[in-house]
Amino acid sequence: MTKSYYRLILFLTSIQAFAQQNPYTDPYLDSLYDVSATYSYDYNYYDAITEARNLIQEAKLRDNNHYLYHAYNILGGSYTDLKDTLRAKRNYEEALYHAWESKNDTLVLWANNNLGNIYSEDEETIQIGIDYYNEAIAIARKMGIEREILYPTNNIAWTYIDNEKYDKAGPYLREVWDLVKDSHEEDNYLLSQINYLTGRYFVGQGQLEKAEPYFENAISIAEKDLYLLEAALAYEEYSKLLFKLEKYEEAYLALQMYEDYNSKIFEQERLRQINIANAKFDNNEYQNNLKLAKREQEFQAEIIEKSDEKIFIMIVSSIVLVIILFVLNKINRDRTALIEELKTKNSELQESKNQAENLSRLKTQFFSTVSHEIRTPLYGVVGLTSLLLEDDSLKRHQSDLKSLKFSADYLLALINDVLQMNKMESNLVKLENVSFHLKDLMTSILNTFEFARIQNNNNIQMQIDKDIPSYLMGDPVRLSQILMNLVGNAVKFTERGDIHLIAEFKEKTEEDTYLINFEIRDNGIGIPENKQKHIFEEFSQLNSTNYNYQGTGLGLPIVKKLLQLFDSEIHLESEEGKGSTFHFTIGFQKDNSKKEENVPVVEDEERKADTLISQKILIVDDNRINQVVTSRILEKKKFICEVAGDGEEAIKKLRNKNYSLVLMDLNMPGMGGLEATKEIRQFNSLVPIVALTAVEVEEMRQKIYNAGMDDIIVKPYDVQQFYQIIYRNLSGRKIATEV
Repeated sequence: MTKSYYRLILFLTSIQAFAQQNPYTDPYLDSLYDVSATYSYDYNYYDAITEARNLIQEAKLRDNNHYLYHAYNILGGSYTDLKDTLRAKRNYEEALYHAWESKNDTLVLWANNNLGNIYSEDEETIQIGIDYYNEAIAIARKMGIEREILYPTNNIAWTYIDNEKYDKAGPYLREVWDLVKDSHEEDNYLLSQINYLTGRYFVGQGQLEKAEPYFENAISIAEKDLYLLEAALAYEEYSKLLFKLEKYEEAYLALQMYEDYNSKIFEQERLRQINIANAKFDNNEYQNNLKLAKREQEFQAEIIEKSDEKIFIMIVSSIVLVIILFVLNKINRDRTALIEELKTKNSELQESKNQAENLSRLKTQFFSTVSHEIRTPLYGVVGLTSLLLEDDSLKRHQSDLKSLKFSADYLLALINDVLQMNKMESNLVKLENVSFHLKDLMTSILNTFEFARIQNNNNIQMQIDKDIPSYLMGDPVRLSQILMNLVGNAVKFTERGDIHLIAEFKEKTEEDTYLINFEIRDNGIGIPENKQKHIFEEFSQLNSTNYNYQGTGLGLPIVKKLLQLFDSEIHLESEEGKGSTFHFTIGFQKDNSKKEENVPVVEDEERKADTLISQKILIVDDNRINQVVTSRILEKKKFICEVAGDGEEAIKKLRNKNYSLVLMDLNMPGMGGLEATKEIRQFNSLVPIVALTAVEVEEMRQKIYNAGMDDIIVKPYDVQQFYQIIYRNLSGRKIATEV
């Protein structure tokens, strides 16, 4: 008894599934198939082979590959049981050919499995058999039918066990058990086989105690459902195991049971009949072919003689052709109508798309206008507040003035968040690649939150890794927005605590990119675990009663989207009541055009300020408040200021006087800042002109530089940064930097 008997699983499966697998069911061929399959199922090989031969003859006349596959499959199985390997192999190969011709993956799978059974029996062709099994597994996986994967997988395990390659058999055997556990169908026949193989596997591994219950399970299932072959196989191996365990009496009883089952399967008379059948078909194979050819000739003669039937067929064919033409014509008309309808729908869709794009443009324009209209008065509020804070006569109002400035800064941050989210949704945000000083940038961010830090009694510390270059190439504006939001959150949700802003060098890549890890850590209220995924959603915020305001919930979503522009992502570690840590990594190039500095740029610019006093600056702005604020800020540094209300007035002044620098507003009645700058450049190419605007700079940056301006200041601005840009341009350093 070997594993070749396992082909009965796929053979019996094919009997049950045949009706579903054959869309060309023929009643007569079906009856021949049922008879042949029944004989094979009952081990009546003589009659099974006879009926299978008849089925082949009739199926060839009808050119039906489905029935030809099953007929050759029955012959292959019968000859396998008769130990006639050559005939079994030849018939299984014929079955595989007709399976391919039928274009039925299930039949191809079964044929590969059966050929695997034949080839794996011979020690010299074991690998060929394994290859057939693997082909069957590949087809089953492609079809997505786990149950069909079971059979060839089990057969591979059986092959290795028969050849005492137990280490190779183990993985396949475990996969079979996993597939059986995942299957929703209970197959006692298969369970009997798997228990039998598992028992043999453990015997081969020397684990005799583990093997015994598997043989007992195999025998129990086989006897319960009357599986004669499986019971015989299990009893044979079980008797060997009992003998090794020195249970000789039980071994003898098991051996007797094996002999009983074996005798029931292979009775002498049945074997004699099968041998007679083999001889008969060997001698009559040529005659059968002649009979088949004769039948085909008679069939052709009958067709020729029946001319009336031909005429009838031609008439019927003509009628059918007319009907087909009518149907095709109707289909063509329907197709034309559908095309017209599709064109109409496409036009409507295009119109809807245009409307949506127009609405998006209007929304962007609206936000841009709102930005300018709000930032302009904020410029006056922030500027005048900064001036009043420096007035010694108002010391007793300093606390109120700081609150006023903080509120204005908060309002500005809120406006920036809303505008930033709108720009990102409209895909308007693009990264810049300019030079910036990392320490100055981080220092400026911390200075922005000085009032909030004092209000909440916090301590803020900044750490920058010494291995990070002083000057980097990248987008300092977007980096500032990210850090501002994260530091702002830390300050807002921490009281009497510590906040750390850390820049740590990670590594330098092959492309000379410095990977820098930024970390913002606090020991504030922390974030509950169930809220940590939601805080990065728009308008999401923690429900806390410790603070006077909670914000819009846009800060962290903006951080997340901005980091996506840097091909980075935000990471959060937090525990409620113990604080939070946000960190992310961004790569920057080193600015090799500048030398490393130990002294910040701010201090360097301020040292130069002493050499630039009494310089004359022209302020071009139509807003009287802005004129006053800008003039007072500059006059504090001993600059001489003159004012022009529009572009035309500025041009006249520049024609008649020399100025060290021009601060040019963009949006003014009459002649705007861009037009005025273009005209100024026609007669004065040396005077530095700095754009002073409340418009979103990304929308105007290229236009500003193309007009001939040298730098940009966005209102409202930080006073110290305002001075830096003034000093830089007066010193001849015309580097485009946004505030």
